[in-house]
Amino acid sequence: MHHNDQHVTERSHRTLDEQLLPAVHRARARVDVEAWEVPDEPVAFEEAVAAAYRPLAVGDAWGRPWGTTWFHLRARVPEDWRVGKDSLELLVDLGFTDSSPGFQAEALAYRPDGRILKGIEPRNAHVTLPQRPGEPVELYLEAASNPDIAQGGRAFLPTPLGDKETAGDQPLYRLRRLELAIRDVRVWDLVQDVRTLHGLLDVLPRDRPRYATVLRALEQMLDVIDPDDVPGTAEQARDLLAPVLASPANATAHTVVAVGHAHIDSAWLWPVRETVRKCARTFANVLDLMDEDPDFVFACSSAQQYAWVKERYPALFERVRARVAEGRFVPVGGMWVESDTNMPGGEAMVRQFVAGKRFFLEEFGLESQEVWLPDSFGYSAALPQIAVGAGNRWFLTQKMSWNDTNTMPHHTFRWEGIDGTRIFTHFPPVDTYNSELSAVELDRAERQFADKGATNVSLVPFGFGDGGGGPTREMLAAARRAGDLEGLPRVRLGSAQSFFEAAEADYADPPVWSGELYLELHRGTYTSQARTKRGNRRSEHLLREAELWAAAAAVRTGASYPYDELESAWHTVLLQQFHDILPGSSIAWVHREAERRYDELAQRLEPLIDDALSTLVGAGSSPLCANAGPLAVADAPALGVAPALSDGAAPTVTATPEGGATLDNGLLRVVVDRDGLIRSVRHVATGREVVAAGAAAGLLQLHRDTPNKWDAWDIDAAYRRVHEDLTEAQSVAVIDGADGACVEVRRMFGASSVVQRIALRPGSTSVDLTFDIDWHERQKLLKLTFPVAVHADRFAAETQFGHVFRPTHTNTSWEAARFEVCAHRWVHVAEPGFGVGVANDSTYGHDVRRERTGSGDEATVIRLSLLRAPLFPDPEADQGRHALACSLVVGADVMDAVAEGYRLNVPPRAILGAGPSAPLLAVDDPAIVVEAVKLAEDRSGDLVVRLYEARGAARAGTLTTAFEWEAVVATDLLERPQAEVSADGRTGRVEVALRAFEIRTLRFSGARAAGTEERT
Repeated sequence: MHHNDQHVTERSHRTLDEQLLPAVHRARARVDVEAWEVPDEPVAFEEAVAAAYRPLAVGDAWGRPWGTTWFHLRARVPEDWRVGKDSLELLVDLGFTDSSPGFQAEALAYRPDGRILKGIEPRNAHVTLPQRPGEPVELYLEAASNPDIAQGGRAFLPTPLGDKETAGDQPLYRLRRLELAIRDVRVWDLVQDVRTLHGLLDVLPRDRPRYATVLRALEQMLDVIDPDDVPGTAEQARDLLAPVLASPANATAHTVVAVGHAHIDSAWLWPVRETVRKCARTFANVLDLMDEDPDFVFACSSAQQYAWVKERYPALFERVRARVAEGRFVPVGGMWVESDTNMPGGEAMVRQFVAGKRFFLEEFGLESQEVWLPDSFGYSAALPQIAVGAGNRWFLTQKMSWNDTNTMPHHTFRWEGIDGTRIFTHFPPVDTYNSELSAVELDRAERQFADKGATNVSLVPFGFGDGGGGPTREMLAAARRAGDLEGLPRVRLGSAQSFFEAAEADYADPPVWSGELYLELHRGTYTSQARTKRGNRRSEHLLREAELWAAAAAVRTGASYPYDELESAWHTVLLQQFHDILPGSSIAWVHREAERRYDELAQRLEPLIDDALSTLVGAGSSPLCANAGPLAVADAPALGVAPALSDGAAPTVTATPEGGATLDNGLLRVVVDRDGLIRSVRHVATGREVVAAGAAAGLLQLHRDTPNKWDAWDIDAAYRRVHEDLTEAQSVAVIDGADGACVEVRRMFGASSVVQRIALRPGSTSVDLTFDIDWHERQKLLKLTFPVAVHADRFAAETQFGHVFRPTHTNTSWEAARFEVCAHRWVHVAEPGFGVGVANDSTYGHDVRRERTGSGDEATVIRLSLLRAPLFPDPEADQGRHALACSLVVGADVMDAVAEGYRLNVPPRAILGAGPSAPLLAVDDPAIVVEAVKLAEDRSGDLVVRLYEARGAARAGTLTTAFEWEAVVATDLLERPQAEVSADGRTGRVEVALRAFEIRTLRFSGARAAGTEERT
């Protein structure tokens, strides 16, 4: 850069900061203020305005952590003010830090009649007022003193502020400004012009004529601006800049569709209750902006957030509804929340769309067609089929740009799932979902776009996000000025749908990416906050049981179906699958609340299950076994209730002279040494030894876990290099366990302890392990290890409605980056003719790789990540007691692993009753798995059955019903008819032919007990 050029840019920036910005507002006037601090949790407007207020002055401290303070403002517009085409505004500074909006104090402005005006936050801290000179002004501000947990994103340090119980009560903020002012539109427009040109200079090559032209225009502007009369010289200054702002973009310039957006995390560094208020503030900001700019379109996901606003702010919701009808406030995504997609179970993933789309259809009469997940931490390979099955055409995320090793090769492509379903997908190359439409961001979108030459359009979501806030008038001004500007891509305001339709039309044959979208970052989210994850897993399976037995009782006996209770329970589960709750990356308040809600949900669902089963089996004292799993367990048929029978001869457990024990059930022979380690698991039928030579199964390993940055989010590859094998046992003993004798091992390590039990069941080829862990480590990762004598270059890991294969080697950087992965209820490794699975009841994080054992032999080592202990954002994460279970499934194929996964997660229930209850339906092929049995969402009484193919190969089978029905049809996931099926109502047989991993939903109308008349 030439010295004079640098002089001009420095002078221009200083002039902007010291002369132009201070001149935007003029003729300031005082506002009187009084305050009322809410004693505890937030209250409604009606209660707040009736409270007793105390005087407060600018400069006073206010706001304990997580508190709410209401400010009552009064002023009078001076008689001598002349507003004209300018605007009267209230200017507010609550004591803002330099952090982004959404991460600190914020407020909501009300008129005295309760009408919401807009949100107030850093960089959007004004309220436009309608009053004229001489008129009074009266407003209320509901101010939230939320702590800045991450210190503006600069620090990720342990803090007590994330829990209201430990946050203290000292004021966090000091009221810095409350005043009336007139915004000078001429000066404000000049500021926007100058900011646009400053940004343009940041991205233009210094040796191009365009750079020199812009610089000279700024230099001329600086000569014209009079520091003593900025308003009087602003128009002339703008005239000098107008020619360079009017120079059009190059003919081949990239086009971005700028979509207004506010990513609002449903919880994260704030609790759920604060998200409700963030939605109100953001929605109010958006509505205010729409009143100013008729071209502004805003995309907003998450039906849950609309539902909160409808419940808590009904008048605001009606204003939203009106803008939705205009097509300007656009519901996108069609999900209940922007959920994690790695860990939710198959049916829960479906219900995200069922609940979300139902809300949008019922409230607004519209159905979004795009999946909108900009910030979730990787995307399951089952998602394309689920998304398309729920009526979606498009998928959007930005998060894959966060990869720490490999760069995704495309920004626009078709994504193919495990069953072959493809969905049109886009990653915004701008690499942010919180764009401010700066020149740097727009230039980055054009430079990074990976599909140049094939298509030339991308999407930019703009608006303050994460903590909400949304777009600002400055962002819209930037969009206008960059709309067709030489040196930048063209910018067009629009909707997500308008982008996707244009992109599809422009790119008829995009490339295909097959399989999961694995995020090479945030791998610790499969493990952090184990109680939250266990609550999710347990709740998903309780809901399976509740729906199955309630549906069976309704069909068989005419019992009422608990629609409202089940819907409420599902909404709780779906909310807590949000991508910062289920992954364990929120503050302590969020996770303690999630754990409490899971407990309350279990207390609600267990009686529903008991009542439905009691209705099915009748009053009596016969021991019965209720099996809600999709596969038979012992003598209990799938989905039915059978007499409880003995499982056969009890396994033998014999203490050895060396201090260990041997377990034997005739199918497996297990040797536990004096250290409580499993040294041998022999498969009796084949004589095959499962434990790799020189190794031990069931070994706990304690790793150092100090990620570079994102504590709760990340596990860095370096964790492998420092670890301790927990081989020392305090005791190894044979005891009486729940299912007979077992080996109990007690260990102590660091400040923690574990009680581990090893057992065999009669007739089972699984080794059961349970753990009761009292965990008090910090920055440690606890893994459970199974080195197995199976040569496998890949392993299968359960995902929604099937499984994915992942390599056990690291031939490429893509494989090496997958050093920690997510699996649901099981993983499986196999050679031809022999396999081993490991199932679990609450664990998601796994790694499986080829290693040398102590003897030098090669083994396939399966590890489960049981617990972590990150310090941020919850310094007490995972501290305390944990109970979890897993099993080593020997001589297993994939379907054995599937069966064991269901058995651990939906264990048979021992009940008493008059007699058994045959299953409502049965499938003759175990690979065709029944995932859900329920009554239809529309409350018609129709029975809905969801199945999937679990082995990974096309199957044809027969579903036979034990109830009568009038008609059956295949539906989409929202239970809307799609196709006829081959069925015979007289025999109750439905022919089911599925491709590999295909999901099929069947809807039976007129379902009723066999041999009964149709119910009225």
